[in-house]
This record gives sequence, structure tokens and C-alpha cells, in this order.
Amino acid sequence: MEKKQKKLLEDCRVLDFTDETGFLCGKILGDLGADVIKVERPGGDPSRNIGPFYKDIPDPEKSLYWFSYNHNKRGITLNIETETGREILKKLIEKTDIIIETFKPGYLKSLGIDYDVLCKINPKLIMTSITPFGQNGPYKDYRGSDLVLLAMSGFMSLLGDPDRPPVRPTLPQSFMWIGMHAAEGTLMAYYYRGLTGEGQHVDVSGQAAIVWASSIAPAYYDYNKEIPKRAGSFISGRSVTGALMRAVYPCKDGFITYIIYGGPAGIRTNKKLTEWMASRGMAPEELKNKNWDKFDITTVTQEEIDEIEEANRKFFETITKDEFFKKVIESDMLGYPVTTAKEIMEDEQLRERGLWKDVYHEDLNAHITYPSFFAKFSTIPCNIWRRAPLIGEHNEEVYREIGLNKKDLILLKEANVI
Repeated sequence: MEKKQKKLLEDCRVLDFTDETGFLCGKILGDLGADVIKVERPGGDPSRNIGPFYKDIPDPEKSLYWFSYNHNKRGITLNIETETGREILKKLIEKTDIIIETFKPGYLKSLGIDYDVLCKINPKLIMTSITPFGQNGPYKDYRGSDLVLLAMSGFMSLLGDPDRPPVRPTLPQSFMWIGMHAAEGTLMAYYYRGLTGEGQHVDVSGQAAIVWASSIAPAYYDYNKEIPKRAGSFISGRSVTGALMRAVYPCKDGFITYIIYGGPAGIRTNKKLTEWMASRGMAPEELKNKNWDKFDITTVTQEEIDEIEEANRKFFETITKDEFFKKVIESDMLGYPVTTAKEIMEDEQLRERGLWKDVYHEDLNAHITYPSFFAKFSTIPCNIWRRAPLIGEHNEEVYREIGLNKKDLILLKEANVI
């Protein structure tokens, strides 16, 4: 008989009442082996309508967004706005270790199922509440989208070119930071419970989570009494003269990252690049004659940086990303091509580490490739244990545990409880 594979969070059950703000939290717990049960309203979660969709067919069961953040979860439907639904939740709580939720502050209390009530049923219960601004404070009732949170955390003020308005990251990064920090807080509470037997309420503020991602900015202001300036694709703060240094250059088939560094590694890189440029007849005399060993990045002027970067720019436009990558490795230089999504999927390093996993979706009769967990554990692996659930897929399986049979479920469905 095949031995059951152990998991890091073996025997930990999680009820996931989150929307897209907290999907990643449940996903991380599921990747670590917890039995995460995604609880949706009858008819399915609204985020199932977020694209893109499998084969561009809009369908709540074909959302790639839903697939990405809800695999490694079972799925049930439950309407907690009904009295029967709340009674069912209380029964589920008896065997639940963790609840994660993204409801508006006070909503669960208005239904009589907030943490103070549920912890009386299960004193070891951990509840993680994820909201835009936390459970208290003047902003606690404010709504907050990805864009709002990026703006109100100060993060957007750091993104973009200095002579243009701030910009947001292309992808919804705020929800990633929030979910990650929520998972951290949940795991710390779970560890503490293992030591003491005590559950607790974990209050996660999305705004505060994103401030952490840019914490150097308020620290810089506190010390210098200056607001950090946007630098776009340039690096600032390396020289006392205020010189900006380009970090991204166009090349023949895309972009590469290269910065004029100081220190031993920078000296070596600057020398090697100049030699490479000279071998192709593209190094100006001032670069060939520059004493890189005495080059001081902390006092360099903008004029000097501009002269070096202009020569670099002209050279980089003549080479491909692959040429640059091979030269960087061969010569022990600092720099790397800017990788596209296609190139990430083909990256030999990530493939060697087994990052990509093909997961079979029997309802689609197709395999879809997912990134698995980023950390590798020497004794107990993380994996993609299951695809994202269909709407109410595990109702019978989960509700059977609290004594409900098929006839009960039919009646509950007719009453819009599940």
C-alpha cells in the first residue's frame, strides 16, 4: 500500500472566506499542506468573473485568475446571511483551526458570528481578518481597491518618471503583499497556538502591509526631511551629487539591466564592459583611458554618468539579450536581460528546480501549467495537490462530516443556504 505523503501543515483545517484581497493567504497555507476549504456564496464567488479565461470563453468555471489563486483548496458554498447558514458555520468551526476572511469590519459581528462568538465554540480558533485599513482607526470602514491601497500606502509616489505623474505596477501587486503578510501573521499565530494552546484574532491592514514594501521611503523622510523622488528606470541615492544612473537599456531584441556600479564588483564590471566595447570598436577614448580603479560612485557627477551611459546605450543597441547574458556569465559581470513571461516559462534554472507543474483539469480535459511553491524543503515537499474547486464541488464531502446527507443538501440548496 502506497504511503500517504506528509505535509508541513498536516491536519490543519482552514476556512477561507476571502475575496481577491486575501486569496494568496489561503493559497500559501494550501501550498504548505493545510486543508483549505474555500467558502463561496451560493452561485459562486464574484471573482470567478475576473479574466483572462481559458480559451477566452467567459465562464465562472474557466477563470484563469480563479485557478491561479485557489488551487490547493477544496470548495463549498454557504450563505452565512441565513440563520441556518450560520448554524452550519458554527458546526464547521468545531473542527476548524483557522478562519481567514476579508469582510468589512463589523460585518461578522452584525451576524453574531465574529471572533468573540466563534472562539467560545473553539477556544483554539485563529481568525485572520484582512481589510484595506484594519479593524480600527478612522479609515477602518473605507473601501480599498488595489489602486487605492497603492496610492494610500505611499508606494505609488515612488513609481514612474520624475517629470510625469506616479504610476501603478502593471499587475495588482498590493493584493500579493497583503496576502503574503496575512499568511505570515497566520502562521505565527498557529505556531504560538502550538506552544500555548491559545487561539487569537490576527488583524491585517492592507495599507500597513504595503507600507512595509516601501518602508525605506518613510525612513528616508524621517532622517533627511526630504520626500524621495521618483526615478523611473533610473537609480538614485548612490552619489552625493544627486546623479541618476540608468538601470534599463534597450538592446536588439528587448531590454537589459545594467548599472554603473562602484566597489570591487562595479570596477570589474565597468572594466570588462569597456574591453568588450573596445573589441568591437565602440569604446570612446575617454572610456578606454578611464582609471576605473579610482572611479568613485559616491561623488560622480551627472555629466560624467551621462557620458558613460551614452556610450553604453549605443553599444547595447547592437547586441542581443543572449549575447549579453553569455558575456555577463563568462566575464563575471553584473547585469542581466529583462526576462519576458515566455522566457520565464522556458528558463532552464526554474525548470531544473521543478517550479512548473502541469495540473490536469478533468472538466476541461486539459493540463494547465502552474508555478509551484518557491521554497524547497528537504524532508517534506510542497506541491500542487489539487486544481481550484468548481462551484460547490466539495459540498457533499465536507458537509457529510457534520452529519448532513444528500437529502439535507438538496433542501439547503433549495433554501439558498448552500
